[in-house]
Amino acid sequence: MHPPIRLLHIADIHIGMENYGRLDPQTGINGRVMDFLRRLNDAVAYALDNEIDVVIFAGDAYKTRDPNPTYQREFARRMKRLADAGIPVVMLVGNHDLPAVAQRATSISIFSTLDVPNVIVGDREKVWKITCRRGQPLQVATAPYPLKSRLLADDDNRGKSIAEIDGLLQSALVENIRAMAAEARQQPDVPAVLTGHFSVQEASQGSERNIMIGRDVAVPRSALADPVWDYVALGHIHKHQSLNRDLHPPVIYSGSIERIDFGEEHEPKGWVLATIERGKTDWQFVPSYKFPARPFVTIKLDVREEEGDPTPAVLAAIEQRDLDTAVVRLVLRLRDDQETLLQEREVLRALQRAYYVAGINKDVERPERQRLGGVSVETLSPQELLARYFEVKGVPGERAAVLLEVAKEIMAGQE
Repeated sequence: MHPPIRLLHIADIHIGMENYGRLDPQTGINGRVMDFLRRLNDAVAYALDNEIDVVIFAGDAYKTRDPNPTYQREFARRMKRLADAGIPVVMLVGNHDLPAVAQRATSISIFSTLDVPNVIVGDREKVWKITCRRGQPLQVATAPYPLKSRLLADDDNRGKSIAEIDGLLQSALVENIRAMAAEARQQPDVPAVLTGHFSVQEASQGSERNIMIGRDVAVPRSALADPVWDYVALGHIHKHQSLNRDLHPPVIYSGSIERIDFGEEHEPKGWVLATIERGKTDWQFVPSYKFPARPFVTIKLDVREEEGDPTPAVLAAIEQRDLDTAVVRLVLRLRDDQETLLQEREVLRALQRAYYVAGINKDVERPERQRLGGVSVETLSPQELLARYFEVKGVPGERAAVLLEVAKEIMAGQE
């Protein structure tokens, strides 16, 4: 009788994201890249210290398809630590790992080319039979990001619309998943895990939309919620979420390990620990081990009710926030007359304790310059135009009436 399998599910590492970062003088690498590497270090340390039996990396190792050698080295170092500890690592190919041309290698193909022990590169739909760290057998079905170019290369599909190609791609992906489920079902006593890198129709999207390469195809949740699977480990969507409620199997996006931008400000970041037996799985989200994700903080402040210089109120609001390690942005609502009074140098000085200041965004409320009530000029008589002018200028009613009467006489005399 084998012990339960302790599986670590991680995804969307995106090494190479440099937004809101500056050069780290100790490493020569952008500080935000170091954030992602530090978080990957944290996940690796967690796996080594907590008796993890297998690691599923559900795709997108890098930000781009062609990562530089330094980023490849740093990723490989961390994966090798897991493999050297006897922990099998299943690496799935995500959309950011795919080459622009189908015949080229993916950004993680080097691991299979070198036949790195304990590392499996899931670059095709296949059910892999693996042995976990403590000898437990496990079936892992890999469904990498679907490559549209393979369909476009087929003569039968030439001339089809984008919508038709997307439909064919979705159908092929669902069919392949069902075929792998049928294969896994042939070994009913061996736990089975499906890992995929794609969107699910019922999932809540996140900031991955902003950095997505190419169009996206989503599969229905029903195609994944097959009881043959004991756990479904998904990548591609950055927001951690469970898609199958409390039913079996858990269908889980682990989410990205680090925040990409302010769109992920309030999202938890981390990985998933799943304890798997055939027909039974418990799982929990792990936000961090020793190094939490970089906080993103938006300070929103409305100072329109302040008299005179709004700077003291802004400085007081900044002082109340914990910004020491944060990427921060300030969003202010101001009156028109307050904009020139704001002492931005003092505000920036107060924000210096933050890791990075993304900017000061000012929403200035300016007095509306009323035109003519939205009425077309051509539809108004000269007398009506003058009446509206007096109204806009705030001329008292009695005086406006007198002026209009005088104007009427003048205009009549010119006819």
